[in-house]
Amino acid sequence: MSETAIPSDLVDLLTSDIAATVAAHRADGSIAQYQMWVDFDGEHVLLSSAVGSLKARNWARDPRVTLSAVDRKDPWRFLVIRGRLVEMRPDIGLAMIDRLSDRYVGAPYRRRDVEREIFVVEIDDVQSRRGRG
Repeated sequence: MSETAIPSDLVDLLTSDIAATVAAHRADGSIAQYQMWVDFDGEHVLLSSAVGSLKARNWARDPRVTLSAVDRKDPWRFLVIRGRLVEMRPDIGLAMIDRLSDRYVGAPYRRRDVEREIFVVEIDDVQSRRGRG
């Protein structure tokens, strides 16, 4: 099924400890894929990376983003989201990455010496499947 909103019964795929596969376009047009921690604010997908990362440079040049999140217990329960980067902002005090790190590993983010930024992705298209049933 294709839509523009995240189905409420699949939001947990973006707000639990499931890492997403996130894609960006490289300068040569090929696709780069990254495993990333993700979040959802009810409207946008939120991602985080070190300031100046390759993915940041890729998205600054071409804002298209595709990500997939798959339920570990049922691979037929998933989201595929296509969208575009609409904002890059500093992660002040590492607040977002600490929140994600608490969720994913149960502790504050360990790399305190690295500045991070938040990527805000506006959703253009959502494909989903609610499981085997």
